[in-house]
Amino acid sequence: TAVYLSAEAQRRGADGLLLVSPYYNKATQNGLKAHFKAVADAVKIPILLYNIPGRTGVTILPQTIADLCKNVENIVGVKEASGNFSAIATLMNLADGKVDLYSGNDDQIVPLLSLGGKGVISVLSNVAPRQTHDICAAYFEGDTARSAKLQLDAIPLITELFAEVNPIPVKAAMNLMGRNVGPLRLPLTEMEPQNQEKLKAAMIAYGIL
Repeated sequence: TAVYLSAEAQRRGADGLLLVSPYYNKATQNGLKAHFKAVADAVKIPILLYNIPGRTGVTILPQTIADLCKNVENIVGVKEASGNFSAIATLMNLADGKVDLYSGNDDQIVPLLSLGGKGVISVLSNVAPRQTHDICAAYFEGDTARSAKLQLDAIPLITELFAEVNPIPVKAAMNLMGRNVGPLRLPLTEMEPQNQEKLKAAMIAYGIL
């Protein structure tokens, strides 16, 4: 299924792929390598791995990520959402410049950039794209103090954007902004009213509503 969907995405013009580790069937690290390589061999566009053990129950270890990025031409990096900075530091020590590292957690952008990250694949950016951009831009311009301040200023909103499982809150936020992104599909349900009020208050405080 992953091979079919990846090939179909390429056929329809995708610039790249984000591949999550298989869930439920908890693969070994060798199994993960074989899985990701099989997908990579079926396409020509660049691939980022997605390490999010909280969702999949499987951790892609630093050695596995480094090995895939070094030895599979179109596997170029990873979206890191493990929150394990010891593992991320180990990964970047092993990387030899071959791993493009992106944060998968909006509340950890700046510390991940400090370990060699190139940016963030973000939930926050759906409702605050300029501010999310500026966190990264300030860091890359050498103004780490401003980058850190922008990161910290966003924390209350980020907290509410994850008060329920993503993407429930961000869809609620976009609807509040008049973007009209529509309802959720089961098993996701609409945001609880009390949480939506907290989200709305955080959006007003952050200046986007």
